[in-house]
Amino acid sequence: MSPSKTPAEILDIGGAEVRISNPDKVVFPGPGLSKLDLVRYYLDVAEGALRGAGGRPMVLKRFPKGIDAEPFFQKRVPENHPGFIDTATLHYSSGTSAEETVIRDAAGLAWVVNLGCLDLNPHPVRAEDLEHPDELRVDLDPMPGVDWSQIVDTAYVAREVLGDVGLVGWPKTSGSRGLHILVRIAPRWTYREVRLAAETLAREVENRAPGLATARWWKEERGESVFVDFNQNAKDRTVASAYSIRSRPDARVSMPLTWDEVRSARPEQFTVRTVPERFAAMGDPHSGIDDAAGSLDGLLALAAELGPAEKAPRAGDGSGRRTSTMPLIEVARTKTKPEALNALEQWKDLHRGVVPKLHPADVLIDGMRGSSSLWYRVRVNLQHVPEPERPPQEELISNYDPWAGREWPGRP
Repeated sequence: MSPSKTPAEILDIGGAEVRISNPDKVVFPGPGLSKLDLVRYYLDVAEGALRGAGGRPMVLKRFPKGIDAEPFFQKRVPENHPGFIDTATLHYSSGTSAEETVIRDAAGLAWVVNLGCLDLNPHPVRAEDLEHPDELRVDLDPMPGVDWSQIVDTAYVAREVLGDVGLVGWPKTSGSRGLHILVRIAPRWTYREVRLAAETLAREVENRAPGLATARWWKEERGESVFVDFNQNAKDRTVASAYSIRSRPDARVSMPLTWDEVRSARPEQFTVRTVPERFAAMGDPHSGIDDAAGSLDGLLALAAELGPAEKAPRAGDGSGRRTSTMPLIEVARTKTKPEALNALEQWKDLHRGVVPKLHPADVLIDGMRGSSSLWYRVRVNLQHVPEPERPPQEELISNYDPWAGREWPGRP
């Protein structure tokens, strides 16, 4: 029997009343943080959090069952949203559209936390101009086996490339394993042009630091390097913004840093417990970001100089599908990450002689975006296993279909 809910608490935030339901509900058992604690955290850092997410349409990433369960993604603003919540209608490349949430003040922050949101996931556009991003996002995503120093070295190479084309990068921890670098730009370019500029930046970082960083889109081709993820600038993508709480057991936060801090800082230092004191003492390291909007002309000129990026080979059966250059086998498709990890262990038990030959980056567990939530794909790259010893593609240990029972035009 579940414990009874505590009475709702009504907060007066800047003259707006925000109802916090079940305020004592424990969201992070380790540090003992309740829903109301998370609301108070966001109110303490509201100036910085709104600098990153305010005035932008956002996807609501909700954790109604806690941090150990998969969240669901809600594009459409709830119908009963209060008057202090704005909206903006985004049109996607798929032909669909959604009226999304736009928060503009501290009351909005409290309201989305009450819905079960931990991190804030805004689009890189302002609600007033939905077709021209004003932010280029650099996501430094380490492959398995990559340590923090390698991520930091890649960040400084990216900073150098940005400086050479007249742009300023603002670093922050992702709140997970990597680093983000935010780049304010004038809202003059389309999504396609911004993504091209980001891809060009990634390619140039790889050119200057081969082996350290990679711009290769296909995961199995990256090796033990830092992926400079340019596709976070695609029209349908969002990234956890500054001061976002991440769903890690220690309640760590996506923390804005100065460049002087990047080498010495560690992601685990910055949590819901520690960040408000830091914010009160030193303010927001990204306070000048809105005054540093730059031009993409330099990166787009470099794109023309580098020429088109290398494309993956396509299957010869007329399907147009990409053909991997690596000896990949698929192990499982699962609804949750624990199920994915369990399937991997089952596969390892079946192929114990192969496991010692695998490198950390050869095991690929990918969170894939479904219709409203993530599902997981498990693959193994056998590149380091001698060909005669490579297991064949076998029946999947688990074959979860995230679209089962759903229908849409064109679906078989």
